[in-house]
Amino acid sequence: MAELLENLTFLFERIDWLSAIDIALVTLVFFLVLILVRGTRAVVLLRGVLLLIVIIALLTSLAPLPAFSWLLNTTLPALLIAIPVIFAPELRRALERLGQAGGFLSFASREPEVQPVIQAICAAAQRLSDRRHGALMVIEREVGLQEYADTGLPLDALVSSELLVQIFYVKTPLHDGASILRGGRVAAAACVLPLSSSSALTDRSMGLRHRAAIGITEVSDAVAVVVSEESGAVSVAHNGRIIRRLDAARLQNILTAFYRPRAAAGFASRLARGLLDRTTPSSGEVKVP
Repeated sequence: MAELLENLTFLFERIDWLSAIDIALVTLVFFLVLILVRGTRAVVLLRGVLLLIVIIALLTSLAPLPAFSWLLNTTLPALLIAIPVIFAPELRRALERLGQAGGFLSFASREPEVQPVIQAICAAAQRLSDRRHGALMVIEREVGLQEYADTGLPLDALVSSELLVQIFYVKTPLHDGASILRGGRVAAAACVLPLSSSSALTDRSMGLRHRAAIGITEVSDAVAVVVSEESGAVSVAHNGRIIRRLDAARLQNILTAFYRPRAAAGFASRLARGLLDRTTPSSGEVKVP
């Protein structure tokens, strides 16, 4: 015990302010990596990589294993190349978040233009819900969705509740797909989106629209509004998470919090994300890793 205390004392005596900054930066990097992979499939892969490193360290330190050491030295460069490939989706999302730091909708910079669009989305969602017409409206933010807009029919029309209701009317050719909203306009309709492959989607009441809504928010910073065709329930998805069974007032509050102008968006945006991060079953919210 005394020897351990002496070693700790010796260690702390050698730490100066530069060393403390160095340790803090390394800790911050590890913390950010854990935050980025939290709630994703990369957690399992990262756990496996760490376990493999621990096993290798134990094997090489307990006994001299020249053949095994040669194998490790030979395959280590390949492993270093394989790790970025394995974690490519998470790295892409991290770089997108870094690039968009503090970004908001292009039409969110001017308050008079925000509320009419949000009100049109909420009014259309309510009318579609009452009629049990399925709908999927994706609001583009900083990350462009042109590659998905190209899979549908270009519209470039001003957003209005009447237009959105008409698009998702069951007897029109545009209802089967997603509508992408960009800058206060409907950029395209009947778009094909990537489906979420998360194993946490066990609720059978969530069909392809909900999987597509979660999927597009997993690969971008978009916000998706979903209306269930079976139950008429309205949901909002963002960052791979979904909050369900919303009324018109709560939907408007969440969208307003996301797209408030830059000066007031700090707390409001965190509030909207906080609503999406909660996972209480009674409120119908689902967190998807």
